[in-house]
Amino acid sequence: MIRAILILFGLTAVAVLTATAFALSGEAGRASVEWLGWRVNMTGAAALSLMLIGAFLAVSLWRALLWVLETPARDARARADIRRRQGDEALSKGFLAAAAGDGSEARRLAQRAAELDQDAPALVRVLAAQAAEAAGDATAARAAYTAMLGFPEMRLAGHKGLMQTALAQGDHAAALGQAEAAYNLTRTARWAWRALLENRLEIGDWAAALELVQSGLARKIVTPISAERARAALLAASAAVLENHRDPKKQAQALDFAQQSARLDPGFAPGVMIAVRLLQADHKTARAQALIEQAWKVKPHPALWLAWRDLRTAETPPESARRIEALVAFNPGHRESRFATVEQALLLREPAAARAAARPLIEHTPSARVCGLMARVAFAEGEADEARAWMARGAAAAQEPAWSDVDPQGRAFDYSAADWARLVAAYAETGELIHPRFERREKVMTELPELPPSYEDAAPFAEGGQALAYPADDPAAYYDDLGAQFDPGEAAPPVAPPPPPRRARPRLASPPRPAK
Repeated sequence: MIRAILILFGLTAVAVLTATAFALSGEAGRASVEWLGWRVNMTGAAALSLMLIGAFLAVSLWRALLWVLETPARDARARADIRRRQGDEALSKGFLAAAAGDGSEARRLAQRAAELDQDAPALVRVLAAQAAEAAGDATAARAAYTAMLGFPEMRLAGHKGLMQTALAQGDHAAALGQAEAAYNLTRTARWAWRALLENRLEIGDWAAALELVQSGLARKIVTPISAERARAALLAASAAVLENHRDPKKQAQALDFAQQSARLDPGFAPGVMIAVRLLQADHKTARAQALIEQAWKVKPHPALWLAWRDLRTAETPPESARRIEALVAFNPGHRESRFATVEQALLLREPAAARAAARPLIEHTPSARVCGLMARVAFAEGEADEARAWMARGAAAAQEPAWSDVDPQGRAFDYSAADWARLVAAYAETGELIHPRFERREKVMTELPELPPSYEDAAPFAEGGQALAYPADDPAAYYDDLGAQFDPGEAAPPVAPPPPPRRARPRLASPPRPAK
């Protein structure tokens, strides 16, 4: 109203000034008004000014009358605004109280918000449910969330609340039902998708988990790279279940799953290793070798090196060394390639080269695996005392996480269903392998050679230094006697039968063990 009066006043002032200007210019004109016996004569400028002033007063009086008449409605609107502000404040404080775990205060504020703010029933219902949860009243919380299902815009929040309430009470079946309902209700409920996926992983239903990953990718709930990693891990888990099955068709299916996993993600060593074992059992060594080469290029793993070592068992040391050199060439700068280089030098009976190759591995605190390797290098050089020192150091050294993936029987990634479930979830999220056996501090395949029982028994090591330079179960390692050398380019001379092995080294590329 005030703004309208000011506008009229401004227009009136302009008109008066215009009339005054006409009067001063000598062109005032004449005006005559006769009303009820009265006659008024004036100039035209004065008449115009009086008309404008009268119009201004009339409009002002009309606006003032309207303002008086609208006072009750204006007061009602003001009271409603105050209530709305108070309701919004009660809602804010109520959500803060619920987040802080003050259930009684949250409930009081929810009731006050319901009384004050009639324009936000959805928020009031959410606050009432959260307040009941904070107060520990599961019945009231479930009732509040159930009431939300009757409103389309609140249905998704109701399903999530009911799922969380069911989980808090340990009713996993009801929680799963709410997650399925929410997932069918909307395409973007990531929490429902994750709940369903965790359930599939928990029960070991890898096929259903694969379908969920595909569905999540189609709905853009997960990124393509995460979906690819999840598929590779799930396919490997599916292959692990069928690997030892007695039915040839199931083993063929396991091979198909493992090869799909290796194709999707060559850097995922578990899938590659299962495929290598199954191919080796099917006498397809060339294909197994190709898989290891591809995986080594992407991400070397100790299990890959051991499987490569065991692919061919009837080789002479020079032949094995050449194969190791070929593997190292695929990823020469990796730490695992240094281990393989040391093994190559030991096969060729070049302890000085082995020590030089192993030197970068001991720059920091050496692991038990590194200590075992250095002990073998020292034995190869005839340094029995140094070898004992390395073995004593290795007995107290930390294990390498990746080395824990190989169990004492020599099978890599021999995991339980729960381990596979954790591995799938972690690898899909981060792209990094977890090591369940390492976390549980389980026994792993040791790399420490066996010590001679006394210094007197250590004479062969001091003289020739070759007794433990090769894998103990490799017949080619004993082509020479303890002190002899031979030209790698020539055939090895005939020798006496090898001494009995100290420890049978398990072979990772051997056929699967029969199912129990």
